[in-house]
Amino acid sequence: MTERLILLPGWGLDGAVLQPLAEALGGELQVQIAALPVLTSAAPSDWLDELDARLPDDCWLVGWSLGGMLATALAARRGARCRGLIGLASNARFVASDAWPQAMPADTYATFYEGCAHNAGATLKRFAMLCAQGGTDARGLSRLLQANLLASEPSLLSGLRVLASLDNRAALAAFAGPQLHLLAEQDALVPAAVADDLLALLPSGEVDVVEDCGHAFVLEQPQALAALLLDFIREANDDDA
Repeated sequence: MTERLILLPGWGLDGAVLQPLAEALGGELQVQIAALPVLTSAAPSDWLDELDARLPDDCWLVGWSLGGMLATALAARRGARCRGLIGLASNARFVASDAWPQAMPADTYATFYEGCAHNAGATLKRFAMLCAQGGTDARGLSRLLQANLLASEPSLLSGLRVLASLDNRAALAAFAGPQLHLLAEQDALVPAAVADDLLALLPSGEVDVVEDCGHAFVLEQPQALAALLLDFIREANDDDA
């Protein structure tokens, strides 16, 4: 039976940014790109309820950035109803705390949130540039990302609040299925230095750092990422056999 895989995009971007990755995976997997919830509620439980009701059971959950954090929380909620979890440039906590310092500084996040509240268009453009930073063609990547920004999305601010409030440390530790978490070496939003901390949370699984790329590695290196994902899924299936 062909494995089914759900791809969840990051904050502020539509699912088209994941199309190259979906196409690279599609030869062996049944791939669906699923939009993030469009909700004004900033309660993570509401976002998870919406995803849980909409997305099929018994599939791999793969998410980039905020999509990865939501996929992680949903995998923990579903347990055996989730085939496996893959996070792409996704942290256990997006905003740093004393207990989880390897994340975005709280004052940086606060400035970003205020900028989005007062001038979403300019803030999203800056966000696209931060996502592209660290890539071999940062300018070209930024242009591609800007073409897929959700500047008029009513859930932009609530999504940012969800991003700040999600704490997936317990979820990562609780999910017993296969887990792979890929970080980008030059990521300006999710520090690759968090790799060891993430690995320490997992009951089993892998955390790897992809070299010479930034947060937008899903768009810059879809073939390389697809190869890593497919290898991991094959190994997980072999272990189940």
